[in-house]
Amino acid sequence: MSDDNLGFRLKTAGQVFTPGSPVNERDLFAGRIEQLDKVEEAISQTGYHAVIYGERGVGKTSLANVLRRIYQINDIDVPEYFSVAKVTCDAGDNFYSLWRKAAGEILVPVESPGLGFGAVDTMTLKHLADWLPESPSPHDIRRLLDQLTRERPALVIFDEFDRLSDDSARDLMADTIKALSDNGSSVTIVIVGVAISIEQLIRSHASVERALVQIPMPRMSKSEIKEIIDKGLARLKMSIEKKALAQLVSLSQGLPYIAHLLALNVTRAALLANRIVLQSADVESGISKSLEQWQQSIKTSYYDATRNPQPGNIFKEVLLACALAETDDLGYFTAPAVRTQVRQITGRNYDIPNFARHLKLFSEDSRGGMLERMGETRRLRYRFVGPLLRPFIIMKGVEQGLITKDAIAA
Repeated sequence: MSDDNLGFRLKTAGQVFTPGSPVNERDLFAGRIEQLDKVEEAISQTGYHAVIYGERGVGKTSLANVLRRIYQINDIDVPEYFSVAKVTCDAGDNFYSLWRKAAGEILVPVESPGLGFGAVDTMTLKHLADWLPESPSPHDIRRLLDQLTRERPALVIFDEFDRLSDDSARDLMADTIKALSDNGSSVTIVIVGVAISIEQLIRSHASVERALVQIPMPRMSKSEIKEIIDKGLARLKMSIEKKALAQLVSLSQGLPYIAHLLALNVTRAALLANRIVLQSADVESGISKSLEQWQQSIKTSYYDATRNPQPGNIFKEVLLACALAETDDLGYFTAPAVRTQVRQITGRNYDIPNFARHLKLFSEDSRGGMLERMGETRRLRYRFVGPLLRPFIIMKGVEQGLITKDAIAA
C-alpha cells in the first residue's frame, strides 16, 4: 500500500467510523430500518407526531440526523419537500427558547413586489423567528406553523429532550402537540431522548398520547452491527476476516457507539500494519486503544469496583461475570446467572455465598456504584447503571486474559 493510499484511508476511516459524533450520512446509516419506517409513517399522516426513546448509545441522534437529511431542502421551488428544524435541547431551555431555536432554522419564502413599472416580483427567504412572539403559547405556535405550512409541510425535531429541567416546557410541548393534532396541521413534531418510556420525556394526557407514535430504540441486533462495519469498510475499500467480524460484533454489545469506536481503532491497526483486510490480531490492538479512549468516569468506577490488596481476590472475575450474565428485557440479571459465568471464568465451583458480598459492594458508591439493585433479599435483581459499562468490563476482561475474544464471539 502506498503512503498516499495509507494516509487517505487513515483519514477517511475517521469520517466513516464516527464514535465522537452521530452519523449524518444516509449512506453510512446502518440498521434501524423498522424505526425509520415508523417515523416516516407518522410524518406522512396528518395529526400524528413521534417520540423516539431508548438508552444512551443506541443511535437516536443518528436517526434524527438522517431524518433531517431525508426531508430537508432549501429550494423554494420544490414544494414537495419539508421545512425542517432540528433542535438540540439543553438544561437551561424553556418553551420559548426551544421554539426560538427551531424558528431560527426554518426558512419561509416571502414574495416581494418589484419596484417600478413592469418590475418582476422577487422571492426571498426569511427565518420564521422573525414572526415569533416573545412569550408564545401553544396556540401561538400552532397558528404560526399553520401559516408556514400553507406552502409546504414542516418537520420539527427536538433532540436530547431528556435534558430539559423545566417541567413547564414539557407540559407546554404536550399542549402544542395536542393543538397541532386537533387542528390537522401539516406539522410533525418528533421528540427524541433518553428514557425507558415516553412518560419520562413528555407528560401527556390520553388525548395527546393518541397522537403520538411511540418508537422505542432497543439495542441493535448482530446483523445491524455487522451492517455498520460492512458499510464502513466498503467505503474504505477494505474487508474483514469472518472471525474478526464475529468478535467485533459481539464486543459491541448492540451499541452502535461501541461498534464505531472499535471499528475505527481496529481499522487503523490493520492499516498501520499495511493491510486492507482486518484480522483477529487487529481486534486486540483495537480493544487496547478503545479502552484508552473510554470515558474517565467509567475507568475510575472500574478501578474503584475491582481494587483489593488481598491476593487471590475475585472482584474482577465477579464484575466480568455480571457483564456476561444473561439478562431480561430490562437489562436485569440474577445471582444464579452470575454464578454460571463465575464458574466458567475461574474454572472453580463457586456458589452464590462466595460472591454475594461483591454484588452488594458493586452497588455502593465507594465501589464505583456500577450496579443498581431491585427486589427483596432472596429475589434480588441487578442492572448496570449505564449502557457503556458492560462493554468496557468485557473488553477489560479480554485485555487481562480473563476471557478470550473467541469465547465472547461464541
